[in-house]
Amino acid sequence: MRQDNLVYDHILIRYGELSTKGKNRKDFIKKLFTNVKNALSGFPALTLEKTHDRMYINLNGEDPFAVKPYLEKVFGISSFSFAIRCASDIEAIKATTLTLARKEEGRTFKVAARRSWKQFPMISDEINRAVAGNILRNTEWKVDVKTPDVKIQIEVHEQDTYIMTDKYSGAGGYPVGVGGKAMVMLSGGIDSPIASYLTMKRGVAIECVHYASPPYTSAQAREKVLELARLLAPYQGHIMVHIVPFTDLQLAIYEHCDESYAITIMRRMMYRIAEKLARKQNALAIVNGESIGQVASQTLESMMTINAVTRMPVIRPVACMDKVEIIDLARKINTYETSIQPWEDCCTIFTPKNPVTKPTIRRAEWMESHFDFEPMVDACVENCESVLIYPDKKEDDTEDLF
Repeated sequence: MRQDNLVYDHILIRYGELSTKGKNRKDFIKKLFTNVKNALSGFPALTLEKTHDRMYINLNGEDPFAVKPYLEKVFGISSFSFAIRCASDIEAIKATTLTLARKEEGRTFKVAARRSWKQFPMISDEINRAVAGNILRNTEWKVDVKTPDVKIQIEVHEQDTYIMTDKYSGAGGYPVGVGGKAMVMLSGGIDSPIASYLTMKRGVAIECVHYASPPYTSAQAREKVLELARLLAPYQGHIMVHIVPFTDLQLAIYEHCDESYAITIMRRMMYRIAEKLARKQNALAIVNGESIGQVASQTLESMMTINAVTRMPVIRPVACMDKVEIIDLARKINTYETSIQPWEDCCTIFTPKNPVTKPTIRRAEWMESHFDFEPMVDACVENCESVLIYPDKKEDDTEDLF
């Protein structure tokens, strides 16, 4: 329960799935430490300290509630709490918890001590009883171990003890960057931003590729994609977006290929471009927002035919999710309202009347053999515009920072 008059001096961070990692644990914690430091770069007074199972932020006078929104978007954090630090001495612990209890709103409480420093002269249950007894003697509060208004948590370490009452959920997952880098096909719809989010949550840093077909696609469609990247940027600090000039190649597809196969051939070209960009940027996989059976190009037959042009792993984080689940997550991460803006992308402006739902690799290759598309694919890669997106709308044409 928020109490603005409480003087919290630290934030205690609990690791997420890092706890399951053995030999990689040290590298994961190091990466998380770097990501937290970068996320909180706007608070120069903060100092950070990491241990094998916790991370501590010394607020040095900063408002913890101002820091909270930034921490909530750092993957690798299971939960965090605002804390008051005191000496690892039972009298100091009792005095600090009593001060905290008197300033909290509530009628009932529970004490939960965790004794990380095993040389402390009291075991956890003894600490619980000593602290609770002191509060009962000096306040009108009552103990309720099942549904307390306030849960006082105590973590006793050798150097210091941390006392907390609130626990906030973190983003979970792994620290972004521990799993390498992937190239996301960011269309501007609802699904691909969610695919981006879920990929970052697994510790994979992302860059994005967007296919633009001016004048058939508008400047607003481009800005929509950049805005989606801006909304996703806080989860890894910044995102590089590669905008591919796709018009000439798309027109050539419709000129030289059967209309029913146009979407299939177009997607195959997109995969070729994405792979070339991925290899150029040292990314190890392609990611997209395809969901099985959602449209003609996303049947299993279509996926197999389209996927055949690349030897790079293709990750589809939302492939087996219901649309309602995807929309709920889009609302949660605040991309939904931007995604549903009516600006069309290159996949919707040339939609054939009867797209094939069960294409074959042989048929697709036969159609592609009637025209040399390779120089146009290379031109798309060479002439793409790369924009570095930050959360605060600052944009920069620059090189990759990962």
